[in-house]
Order: sequence, then structure tokens, then C-alpha cells
Amino acid sequence: MTKDRVSELDDRGGVGDFLRSRRARIQPEEVGLPGHGRRRVPGLRREEVAQLAGVSVDYYIRLEQGRGPSVSDSVLDAIARVLRLDDTETAYLRSVARPDSVPRRRRPAGQQVRPGLKLLLATIEKAPAFVLGRRMDVLAWNALADALIGFSAMAPEERNMPRQVFLNPDARALYPEWHAVAAETVAFLRLDAGLHPKDPRLATLVGELSLADEDFRRLWADHQVKEKTYGAKRVTHPVAGELSLPYETLTVSGDPDQSLVVYTPEPGSVTEERLRLLGSWAATTA
Repeated sequence: MTKDRVSELDDRGGVGDFLRSRRARIQPEEVGLPGHGRRRVPGLRREEVAQLAGVSVDYYIRLEQGRGPSVSDSVLDAIARVLRLDDTETAYLRSVARPDSVPRRRRPAGQQVRPGLKLLLATIEKAPAFVLGRRMDVLAWNALADALIGFSAMAPEERNMPRQVFLNPDARALYPEWHAVAAETVAFLRLDAGLHPKDPRLATLVGELSLADEDFRRLWADHQVKEKTYGAKRVTHPVAGELSLPYETLTVSGDPDQSLVVYTPEPGSVTEERLRLLGSWAATTA
């Protein structure tokens, strides 16, 4: 990827595009403004956001242009209220509006999973579990997660959830609700981008996915931001069949860039039984 391409991705991920995308989803009538008349852009105008947030139009325009590094929390909170941002979106706005204020944490050259966390993974025998790191890289997994997704058969650079969702030709068959999984993946990757705005490896990943997949380009441009805390996925496994997999995501103590993801099948469910059989099949095959 060229340097110009990386810069383009950085600009696209900035505060201006995010605010414009949030303005576009708010109709004037929703905030008590007249909605009649022809509008050149969907949603709220910049002047209307500034008025409702109690700041000058020039101040707000400079913020959208990325020229407001000293903007205060109170101003950002006022804009967040006008644009009806949730807590995750508000935190993202703060990070992209003031990228130089995002704390830089010292990290080892590679993402390391503590030995104790690996032992914890091994003790989880009835549920697939794995550790996600920066850029949604898969750093460690237990036997059942390997049987379900096949991490050990992948090259190290392929052990990344966005790459698997958008570049793996089997992904759309694996996830019957692929479009929902894809949107969730991009929204979480966008959140990571806000926390690490100058990460060249993330820019490279976004660039590669943008060039390779039209759905990724569309979802990335939509600027959705979402935490990956809990939810559910449906998986169609070639051996185990249809699986319904609720999941919980827990931040690793001592390293906020790592998360433990555990799929939690309902006790006594068909999915629990099929996972048990999948584990037995994988152990026998190995």
C-alpha cells in the first residue's frame, strides 16, 4: 500500500466524516426544526448542529474540518446530545476529535497472551473460546474454538476476524446471517481505529479489505461504531451443522487491548450437544 493510500484512509476515518454521517441520520423534525423546503444534504445542516449545541457555526465547521484539537468535553458532549450519540459513539467522537490526546500505551513488539490466560482457555472445555487483540487479531484459542473455526490451520496473518469475514470464500456459508456479522465486525474495527488513530498496520488492513470487498468499503464508509460486549451468532459448520451461539466478551485485566470471547450455548440445547460431538470428532481426527 502506498503512503498516499494510507493517508487517504486516515482522512476518511477522521472526525469530519463521522460527524457528517451522524448528521445525516437526524431529521430536522426530530429536534424541533422545520423540515419543509429543499435540502442539499440529508439530515441536519452544520449550522443547525452548531445552533442546537450552543457553539458558533465557525467553531463547529473547524471541528468538522479537524481543526479543533482543543475542543472541550462539554462541547463534544453537547454535540453528542444533538446527534443522539450513544456512550460508545460519544467516546469515539472524543478520540477522533482529539487524536493527539489518546494515551499511548507502551506495548511489546508482538501481542503477547499471558501464560495464565492460555491455561484458562484450556480449562474451558464445553465452550469455544479465544482471545482477540488489536485489529481483531486472534491471539489464542481453545480446542473447541479450533474445531469450530479452524484457527490452527490458518497462516498467522490470516488469524484476524475481519480477514476471515471478508476474504475467506467460505465465510458466507459459515455465517447464515453474514451481513449482520460483517456489520458488527466493521463497527468494532472502527472503534479500534478511534482508539489507535495512527496505527499503520490498521490502515494497511483497512486498505486491503477496501480494495478486495465492496461490502467492506460500504460498511466502513457508514461510520458505525459498536462495542463487542455480548450477542449471538448463527454458524453452519460443515461437520456439526447449524449452531446457535450466544457469546460474551470480557476485557482482559492488565491489557485493555485484549478480550476473551466465549461462546455460551444454552445448557441442554441442540447446539450444546452438537458442540460436544464436534469436540469428540476433532479429538478423534487429531
